Amino acid sequence: MTPDNRLARLAPGLFVLLWATGFIGAKYGLPFAPPLTFLGLRFAIVAAILALVALATGAPWPKTRRSALHSAVAGMLIHGVYLGGVFWAISLGMPAGISALIVGTQPLLSAVLSGPLLGERIRARHWTGLGVGFAGLLLVLGPMLGTSSLSALTPVNVALCIGALLGITFGTIYQKAFSTAADLRTGGVVQYAAALVLIVPAALWFETNQINWTPEFIGALGWLVIVLSLGAISLLMFIIRHGEVSKVATLFYLVPPVTALMAWGLFGESLGPVQLGGMGLIAFSIWLAGSR
Repeated sequence: MTPDNRLARLAPGLFVLLWATGFIGAKYGLPFAPPLTFLGLRFAIVAAILALVALATGAPWPKTRRSALHSAVAGMLIHGVYLGGVFWAISLGMPAGISALIVGTQPLLSAVLSGPLLGERIRARHWTGLGVGFAGLLLVLGPMLGTSSLSALTPVNVALCIGALLGITFGTIYQKAFSTAADLRTGGVVQYAAALVLIVPAALWFETNQINWTPEFIGALGWLVIVLSLGAISLLMFIIRHGEVSKVATLFYLVPPVTALMAWGLFGESLGPVQLGGMGLIAFSIWLAGSR
């Protein structure tokens, strides 16, 4: 088995595990910085690191303006619109469970759109897997959706979460359609620099930009930069390059259950039998949607 084949087998599980830690990192870091300021700082550091790595390793830069533009659009959608929308909505009072539920419809939306936009064939068992996965997601997140959570909904934070959903959905589709050939190092520089174009003006306009440089914030920032932005995002780009978007998107169903397990272990959050049953349904849906 070649290194590429070994990575292809390990990448999905490793991606889910790393991506789920992003919510834990945000929980530690957001009390010490406004959300968009936090994201802007994170994106700037990642872009600088990737630029140094690209220069040191002689990575190829985009050969044409069009290829650079494709990477920029994907970066704006995946990093700027998706993360910016989720972080901003939560800062405005959107409950994390409802935010996860809205964004958690991404696999279904990706399946609906990847057929006409990418020509992918979605078989009946794949649709069944997507539906079962969404049912499992409801079971996992259901206990978090109380009356107090629903009363916290506003048109603004709902719109931000819907915008985030559209960002990650169209971002992955756009990446698959136009930017799979981009080098992960230089393509990453372009993507994060483009995301900064969206995040920085909003952060300067709407936030105080004050950061409390506590050890907790520095640790959270370092984790999100290294593990999420450099590790998980690179794995996502690799998976998109080697798989169908509709199947890749199904992996996102696993993120809330894995995050719930982490929160149970780290913060003592409740985890009941209904949620465990939902995790089982999600695991089954991933197998069903991924089967040939």
